[in-house]
Amino acid sequence: MTGAPQHEPLHVLREYRSLAPWNLRDLAVLVGAVLDASAVTPINAAARAQPSERTIRFYVTKGLVSPPEGRGTAATYSYRHFLQLLWIKLRQMEGATLSAITKDMQEQTGDVLERRAAQTLGASLPLPDRLPLRGAQGMPRGRSGRALTAWLARDAAKDNSGPTTWRRIPVAHGVELHVDANHPLARVGPEEAGVAEVVRQALAKLLPHVPS
Repeated sequence: MTGAPQHEPLHVLREYRSLAPWNLRDLAVLVGAVLDASAVTPINAAARAQPSERTIRFYVTKGLVSPPEGRGTAATYSYRHFLQLLWIKLRQMEGATLSAITKDMQEQTGDVLERRAAQTLGASLPLPDRLPLRGAQGMPRGRSGRALTAWLARDAAKDNSGPTTWRRIPVAHGVELHVDANHPLARVGPEEAGVAEVVRQALAKLLPHVPS
């Protein structure tokens, strides 16, 4: 099928390379979002937890993840760090211990890690602009955040003449907000309660004497 290769897991995974480098917080957010979107079922309790910044620092000290470029708040992480962290969590989901994963890391090149991670995630791996990121705490900052925001804005601006799905958000008596499910507000915006509250505040300013 024409154009199908771009949807192959390996090609999808490589789309994340253009978002690098990341700071520690954004690396944790992105890997956590990929794991959330994955259909891989964890059998190890350690695999259920998303990688925290503290966990990533621990992996660096143990040699599971390569040291970042720079130090402190200026430290940055590359696509290889992304692959390493993703592979650690995927191997934990398979029940592997940290010692076994460390041995894996020492014996595999970046290309092998990439292929194996893509193979494990399979078709469940989402493109970067389809990640389940929600709210200010979920959206990466810096270069990654700007790129994802641009992709979302681009998609929202497309003329979609085909069928679409709408989300209905109750705001107040007689007022309901309809949002296209593909719009950034629905995909990465705040939860519905937060959206409704902002709209109620706007209505209160427009109609100060009308009860909401």
